[in-house]
Amino acid sequence: MDDDVFDAFVAQVEPALKARDLPTLARLLGAHEPEETVRLLEREDAADRAVLYRLLSRDRALAVFEMLDSAMRSELFTGLRDEDVARLFEELDPDDRAQLVDELPAGVAQKLMRGLSARERELTAPLLGYPRGSVGRRMSTEYVRLQPELSVGDALRHVQRRGMEAETIYTLPVTDAERRLLGVIGLRDLVLHEPAALVGALMVEARQVRATEEAEQAARACVDANLLAVPVVDGQDRLLGILTVDDAARILSDAEDEDAARAGATEPLRRPYLATPIFAIMRSRVVWLLVLAVSALLTVQVLEIFEDTLAAVVTLALFIPLLTGTAGNTGSQAATTVTRALALGDVRLRDVGVVAFREVRVGFMLGAFLGTLGFALTSLVYSVDMGIVIGVTLLSICTMAATVGGLMPMLARAIRVDPAVFSTPFISTFCDATGLLIYFLIATSVLGL
Repeated sequence: MDDDVFDAFVAQVEPALKARDLPTLARLLGAHEPEETVRLLEREDAADRAVLYRLLSRDRALAVFEMLDSAMRSELFTGLRDEDVARLFEELDPDDRAQLVDELPAGVAQKLMRGLSARERELTAPLLGYPRGSVGRRMSTEYVRLQPELSVGDALRHVQRRGMEAETIYTLPVTDAERRLLGVIGLRDLVLHEPAALVGALMVEARQVRATEEAEQAARACVDANLLAVPVVDGQDRLLGILTVDDAARILSDAEDEDAARAGATEPLRRPYLATPIFAIMRSRVVWLLVLAVSALLTVQVLEIFEDTLAAVVTLALFIPLLTGTAGNTGSQAATTVTRALALGDVRLRDVGVVAFREVRVGFMLGAFLGTLGFALTSLVYSVDMGIVIGVTLLSICTMAATVGGLMPMLARAIRVDPAVFSTPFISTFCDATGLLIYFLIATSVLGL
């Protein structure tokens, strides 16, 4: 739906919502796709969102709910009647149910889990036993598995009987009698081979992930290998569930949103902007602002140490914004590049020496170019001595900032901290203070202060 059509949709809904004209609202919602309804709900406050949601048909309500952000799902639950909540919770897929449990208050989650049918509780409970952030928490326990001694004909009949209950049937894990993963076979292979052929002869080696593995890492493996689903196993290679490509894509999207937010010195909102309370937006930013304000005291301390130098040559103060900005930007560029390389698996911790050497060379080349330009322009406007100070400083701070920016994400990964946390905000502040220190040391040496 383009923006003009959506605006017309909103213009029809708003007056009916204000007047609580429920028949009109039900008709309008029924005439639009779930994606459009989700977009509408994201604009409304919690009370109006609950009113609109209760007007959806049963099938439409489930489809819309599964498209909402996890935080909005939790908020929506509080505005629904108990019977609506119980029914909706029962109809969710086990992996979506486990994700929602993380967002709900503990008492509410326990009550909902107790209200599940025995089968759904059996499918969901194993997911909750794995750490938050692990792929075991995000896998689906609804799958069809085959055994190698089955014929293709028997396997297809088994898929027909169990397929409606499964998350996907396009990739089918093959296990032994003790559920140890032996391989996988695609539905295409079953359809295209003779009914008498054995599954064990057609299966291929499975790309598998451990249930305790980080969800983002497992999702990256699934997407990079172009797999429709990847089996999730325990330490003894027993099949526990599957991670489908759509769930993997959602995990990576959430991770990228989180990294982008932290690179901009905020915490991710975890819900659409217009649906986020003002206090929540403030809270997502204030912590980082406090951290940056405290760390900026380093810059103040450097300026205080060289106060006499600044008083002797006032011209030095004119170049401070240029130099601190260049240092911060150079470090941030390097950090962003290496953070992305870590996320994609292009770089491992063992490559720290290679990364450091590359960034030293990149920083030196950038510094040589900018330093030469800075020397020429400053010498023309001020003096050759001042030009030397600016040129050498740019060369030094670019080399330093690129090296530090490249190594900080790897340090973060080594101590099991999100590399995005160490990126732009922290590195900019660090490079500002260190760049000023380098600047004044070079100035005092060259100018004889």
